[in-house]
Order: sequence, then C-alpha cells, then structure tokens
Amino acid sequence: MISNILQPYIPLVEFLGQTLGPDYEIVLQDLTPEHNCIIAIANSSISGRTVGSPLTNAALQMLSRKLYESHDFLVNYKGIAENGHVLRSSTMFIKDSSGIPVGLLCINFDDSRFMELHEKLMAVIHPASASANVPAFSKTLSFSSSETSDSIPEITEHFSMDIHSLMQKIFDDTTASISTPLDRLTQSERKELIRQLHDRGLFQLKGAISFVAGQFSCSSATIYRYLSEING
Repeated sequence: MISNILQPYIPLVEFLGQTLGPDYEIVLQDLTPEHNCIIAIANSSISGRTVGSPLTNAALQMLSRKLYESHDFLVNYKGIAENGHVLRSSTMFIKDSSGIPVGLLCINFDDSRFMELHEKLMAVIHPASASANVPAFSKTLSFSSSETSDSIPEITEHFSMDIHSLMQKIFDDTTASISTPLDRLTQSERKELIRQLHDRGLFQLKGAISFVAGQFSCSSATIYRYLSEING
C-alpha cells in the first residue's frame, strides 16, 4: 500500500508532465521497503523507465550519504539517458514528520532539442568564418542544492531498467579502476571496495549481498562481516 504522504503527489506527476511538456520526465519514487521503486511517471520515453523500475544510482548515493538531513532538494545535477542524451536532473526529498525520506519527486529535463535549435540558429546568425569566435553553449551541468556546500559529492545519474542492471552498473563503476582480478585482492583491498559500494548505496537494494558475494567469489557471510566492520 502506498504511503498516505505520497498519495497527493501521484496526480501531481501527471499534472507537471503535461504542464512542462514532453522534454520533462517527472518521476515519483516510493522509498518504503515494500516498494522501493517508481510508483508514478510522466513522459517516460526520456529514460525508458516504467512504474516498478528501481531507484537510480544517484538516488542511492543521496540516501546512503543522508543528504536529506541537510537538504530538502538537490537541483541541476547531470543525468545520462539510455540514448546518450545528457539530462539536467533534480530531486526533492519527501519526508515524514520525523524527517525520514519516504519518497523522491524527480524532474529530468532533456534539452537536446533546444541544443540542436541553438546550434542551427548560431550557424545562421554567424558566418562560418566568425563561428570560431562564438563561445560554445556549455553542456556542463552543475550540482547544486537548497544550500551551497562544498561537501556535496558530484553525482552523475544513470537510469537502469531493473535491479540487477542497476547493481551491475554500480559494481562496474566502482571496480573500473581495479586492474587486479577480484579473486586476487587482499583482504584490505576487498574491504575498501565493499566500503565504496556501501557509500554508493548498493546494499540498500534487495539481493545486493548475494550479488556482491558472487562477484567476489566468496560467501554472503563474508560480505556481512565486512559490512559489520564498516558500520562499526
């Protein structure tokens, strides 16, 4: 059953989707354990996700680092859609009376059509000989929030269609710089990777313990032990 706190946001999703237009994807995510997924979405063609799709890597990082304790929302961070389009993403934390997040209201803006129009307009306005002197329109998206803080990590959001793909994406990103085969890592190296996966929010996903154990060719009990040590 969907939380009473989130119920009023469900019609808001479609309202914002129709008001802002097809370049804006509006997403409502339920963070309660029985759901932990998208429960309403408008203009879903932008990311290709549907109701029931899992949280993103960015959402998991925000929750793992408890950014909701100091921020009501985070705006204008970078998202990358399945088709490669760069999105401008924003997330609002929906909290209960105790300040615990129960949901996320997200807006992902795909400005690719406007970028194409901008480039065509610049080509018409400026002759080719002068185009080199025209500053390019930057696609760099800043990560900002309701409070300016250097402690906020830079986040790039990726949109996965299912939980296994999401876990694999987080794991691959975390281990990308590791040249040593995973089954040859020292205990301290393995523990450090587990800590990084923990910080990225991987272990908030159902089945993450057994997934990571399989990747490291070890038992689930070993992963539990590492997490116990990491959590003090």
